[in-house]
Amino acid sequence: MPTTIDYYFAAQSPWTYLGHARFLRLAQDAGATVRVLPADFGQVFPVSGGLPLAQRAQQRQAYRLVELRRFSEWLNLPMNVKPKFFPVQPDAASKLIIAVEQADGSAAALDIAGRVFGACWQQQRDIADAATLASLLAESGLPAVRLAESQQAAAAERYAVNTAAAIAAGVFGAPSYVIDGEVFWGQDRLDFVGRRLELNR
Repeated sequence: MPTTIDYYFAAQSPWTYLGHARFLRLAQDAGATVRVLPADFGQVFPVSGGLPLAQRAQQRQAYRLVELRRFSEWLNLPMNVKPKFFPVQPDAASKLIIAVEQADGSAAALDIAGRVFGACWQQQRDIADAATLASLLAESGLPAVRLAESQQAAAAERYAVNTAAAIAAGVFGAPSYVIDGEVFWGQDRLDFVGRRLELNR
């Protein structure tokens, strides 16, 4: 039976952007099943002791930019560490990813998620804007109706379920990869994810 990875992330997370393509390669190489679980970390942080970026100490905010530049250069992954549309409300993009997963499956959801991350951090597009999300659907070849579906109750309900599941699993930051109940937090833990996948083969 293939390993299942619960992939919790925030649609506006720069760290998820930095790790997304590498994570997908690891999962594919291992033949793992990925459950695509965008969650509302605005609800996760109060439970886990995390703080929104604007409320963090200035030293932490400054060091975050240093680390984003370091990883962007190390991974050779283009990135605007202070994009035009950030901070940005992630809910609309998260619900779009959920609507795609519900209608088209996890592979399509992972693809549109990657496009959302790239739109924010590479292309400096507003992922809270419906026109941007419609464009991303068109670029991915997915039906335009997914945008309307993302605004319906089913997507909102799944978003709430994902968020509750993240809290129950002990997730406190994005991205988090959960394998057999074990949490791996952050794209800089992907080596450990890969080792765990090897053990499960």
